[in-house]
Amino acid sequence: MTVSKTKARLVDVARGLFAKQGLENTTMNDIAVASGKGRRTLYTYFKNKEDIYFAVIETELDTLSARLMEVANRRMDLEEKLVEIIYVHLRSIKDVVLRNGNLRAEFFRNIWMVEKVRKHFDQKETEYFISVLREGVNSGDFCVDNVALVADVMHYCVKGLEVPYIYGRLGEGLDKLETRRMVKTLIHRALRGER
Repeated sequence: MTVSKTKARLVDVARGLFAKQGLENTTMNDIAVASGKGRRTLYTYFKNKEDIYFAVIETELDTLSARLMEVANRRMDLEEKLVEIIYVHLRSIKDVVLRNGNLRAEFFRNIWMVEKVRKHFDQKETEYFISVLREGVNSGDFCVDNVALVADVMHYCVKGLEVPYIYGRLGEGLDKLETRRMVKTLIHRALRGER
């Protein structure tokens, strides 16, 4: 097994154990045993359990980033592309949190740890927004004076919607198609300066 495959295996095993037992109840020895690797191999890649936790989060964020890049590169209506980026982000974060069982509580309890690992992802996502917004400005579809600022605002707005979306409080009582239409209308008005 190559170095990257060994590390990926350790991260995958740790993710499963964290989801099942929680971060606090999982030991480095548990991860070594469950992965079929020795503790020496585990410590070759990770200093401690928190390092592995960070690697689990990074792996999840890399997957999410790849999904967002795929949407950002699609040839489609630019407003619809922005809406799709927003919803792919929210659905993916919700899937990660719900899929990871006991790790879910850790995600919310130690949000500062997640934020530390998340910086690179946040920068990439903002770059996707910038790319779509610039395309819209260049084509004359969007009326935006400061693309970087608008991209930052969009990113932080979506980030702020994660918890309400995960808990089903975003658009509570509204049809999913209706909420999507409302988001598109909001984007349309904000980026085209129309009422």
